[in-house]
Amino acid sequence: MNDEINIQELPTEEILELMQEDLYDGLADEIVAEVKELLKRGLAPYEILSDGLIAGMDAVGDDFRDGILFVPEVLMAAKAMKAGMEVLRPLLAETGVEKTGTVVLGTVKGDIHDIGKNLVGMMLEGAGFEVVDLGTNTSADDFLAAIKEHNAHILGMSALLTTTMTYMRVVIEALKEAGLRERVTVLVGGAPLNDAFAEDIEADAYCRDAAIAVETAKKYMQIRKAE
Repeated sequence: MNDEINIQELPTEEILELMQEDLYDGLADEIVAEVKELLKRGLAPYEILSDGLIAGMDAVGDDFRDGILFVPEVLMAAKAMKAGMEVLRPLLAETGVEKTGTVVLGTVKGDIHDIGKNLVGMMLEGAGFEVVDLGTNTSADDFLAAIKEHNAHILGMSALLTTTMTYMRVVIEALKEAGLRERVTVLVGGAPLNDAFAEDIEADAYCRDAAIAVETAKKYMQIRKAE
């Protein structure tokens, strides 16, 4: 806890560093106080987001990928990130800050598992993406409607059951029929999946966990911008 630390006395740089540490430790109240203090000092919302929150979530993502952090700690960090974002989001919207990209996310039809998907969503938001989470039991029609409505760059599908993972192929075929497949990068994940399955259904990539999902989404957005 930061009870002994008076953030008002700290230089701005140190508050940003502290924010990264507190995010890593999942301290939501401290994050909110630090965001408000930095806003008071006239720091741009985008700077607080990129140099504080996103930098902190990058460290969380790296350590999750390397097996140093586990799901409960990552969920705590993501909740702290969310608390900070609630203060920043309306201000970011006002300044029209460019998002990293837009992702439509959902667990496929017939499947109601969502812990992994929720973690992916929180970490994508932590990386500056706009995330449209359709929840569980999502039909191909719902995926397509959301992609069109939000002009999404990426579709993320999740399944935890071998019986429901085949529905991902149905969604990808629907994307092709609607003429949207070329426009959208399709990432898939979930316990029963692997690279071979992703290749077979013609998804762009299989993501083993949330950290890899974020890395892959960023990589595809960079490729898209380069084109």
